[in-house]
Amino acid sequence: MSELTDRALQLLYFMAPAYVANMAPPFVRYWRGWNRPIHAPSLGEHKTVLGFAFGVLAAVPIAAVQKALALPAPLVDYTHWPWIGLGFGIGAMIGDCVKSYFKRRRKIAPGAPWIPFDQLDFVLGSLLLVGPFAALSVADAVFLLAISLIGDILVNRIAFRLGIKTSPW
Repeated sequence: MSELTDRALQLLYFMAPAYVANMAPPFVRYWRGWNRPIHAPSLGEHKTVLGFAFGVLAAVPIAAVQKALALPAPLVDYTHWPWIGLGFGIGAMIGDCVKSYFKRRRKIAPGAPWIPFDQLDFVLGSLLLVGPFAALSVADAVFLLAISLIGDILVNRIAFRLGIKTSPW
């Protein structure tokens, strides 16, 4: 493989916990009872305590697998995999909540598109928390934002068609 392809795969591998964290919350939307909104007026009804927690916790085992695989030349020290997983999970969920807060302020309905913010919120949150501990360049960050924008649009449309999500955004 080329050096560029190797770096792209390395970056996607690095972001795997954030990607899983971002995809996790819709899977708990059917759990009723104590799955209450975090703060409906500010974030909307669909941002729930359980969804946030599940997103955070889903990132941790991915970081554990990354530690166990011990691939050469990691971008971050996986010795501290629990913190890496929590950083990706918390960053992804906070990024999503911050975006939802501003989306509500702009009176954009939940489920309505707000491109590119709907696609990049979790990436920015994760990079803000974990990025300072990783060997990333500005070009790496730009690549991650671009590939995440495209990938998120594709994954969300697939999840919508499968009935996992209620909107294609």
